[in-house]
Formats: sequence, C-alpha cells, structure tokens
Amino acid sequence: MDVDAELFLAVDVSRSMTARELEIQRRGYAEALVSDDVITAIRRGLHGKIAVTYVEWSGPQMQRVIVDWTVLATAEDARTFALKLTSQFNEAMRRTSISGAMDYASRSLDDNSFVSNRRIIDISGDGPNNVGRPVLEARAAALAKGIVINGLPLMTREGIGHRWHLENLDEYYRHCVIGGPSAFVIPVLRWEEFPAAVRQKLVLELAGSMPDPTRVMRIKAAPAYDCLIGEKLWQRIRQQWQP
Repeated sequence: MDVDAELFLAVDVSRSMTARELEIQRRGYAEALVSDDVITAIRRGLHGKIAVTYVEWSGPQMQRVIVDWTVLATAEDARTFALKLTSQFNEAMRRTSISGAMDYASRSLDDNSFVSNRRIIDISGDGPNNVGRPVLEARAAALAKGIVINGLPLMTREGIGHRWHLENLDEYYRHCVIGGPSAFVIPVLRWEEFPAAVRQKLVLELAGSMPDPTRVMRIKAAPAYDCLIGEKLWQRIRQQWQP
C-alpha cells in the first residue's frame, strides 16, 4: 500500500524511566496524534495517509510492540490508535540499547507492507546507548537503507536513572543518533513540554517543514564527540558496584 510516510515510533522504557514517565510518554504521543495539527499534516500528503507503529524498547533484544503498523488517514483512525496506546501501561525493562532499537526498527520498516518515499525512525530516550553494538554502526546501517532518524532526548531528572544522565544528551543525540536528510533533535527539558514537542516533531516529519532553529537542533559539523560515552559510563558504574 502506498502511504506518504512510514513512521516508526521507538520509545525508551529502560529501567531508568519511572512508571510516571512511561505513562507521560504514552499519553503524550496519544494527545499529539489526535491533534488538529497532526491530522491536517496527514491529510495534506499526496495519498492523505501514513503508516505508524509504536514500539517500546530497552535492551538489545528487548522491544515491545504496543501498536503494530496501522494506517492513519482520518481523525477516527488517530483516536483508535491513541486509545490502544492508553488502554494499559506496562512495566519498565532493563538497560538502554539505542542501537538495538534502530536495528529492530530498520527490519520492521523493511518487512511491513507499505511503500513510501519517507521512512522515519523516531527515537526518544533519557540516556545514551550502553549495551549492544555501537550506536554509530546501527545508525550507518539504517542510513544506508535511506531511513531518516530523528531524536527526542528526554533531559528530565527523575527516578533512579540520574547516575546515567548526560548533561548534554541533546548533543549526544545530535552527533551519535540522528541522521539522514533534514534529520533533527527536539530536546525535552521538562515533562510538561513533552506533548507539544511530540506534536511539533510529527508535524515537521509529515509536512516536510523546515524546523524552527530556536526550538530544534539540526545536524551540523562539530568537534568530535565520544559516541561510546554511555558504554564507558556503564562500565565505571559497574566497577563501583563490584567489591
């Protein structure tokens, strides 16, 4: 089936996320998907429909499909999708493998029954990759297939995961996670911002609009960034736990 975009929503539910944060993410995406802005962006496409799936992730082999690939063409389609998102809430899982999420999303985009010129992986998370293969390898494999990767770094400070937080998580996402034509990052500093950030991200992706530079970070040439910082941080913490 031809659609205007295939959108893989990859949402972090690693152990560093609290139950409140997990619910905020589900409800934030549900609210954004049924918004007038997003419905209008969908309708303005050549085909007037998109394909979306919502998957929660943590470790390399730990991905949980919450809503499988679904066509959204009407407000009713979006409401049905949103209802599935918020009908129940699951517990968190362990570790943080952005590379595992990328690899899983890439395979899912290849295997679905949809065809479009825009295949997008949206990754939201509150920390760097710390398990699985290096994130740069997974990103390169996805980009080689023509997939665009956008990021929503969650720079809040809540729960037990504070020791894994990076003060510059937005820069990590900019240099190590996102990629492809017009890829961008929208940092979330407070949970109150989350629904609006998701809505803006979806509209930009679906409408093909240029991001507002005051709100959105684009890829740019910059000094080298250590994209293994998450793995190194995990090793340091692990050594502290050992006798």
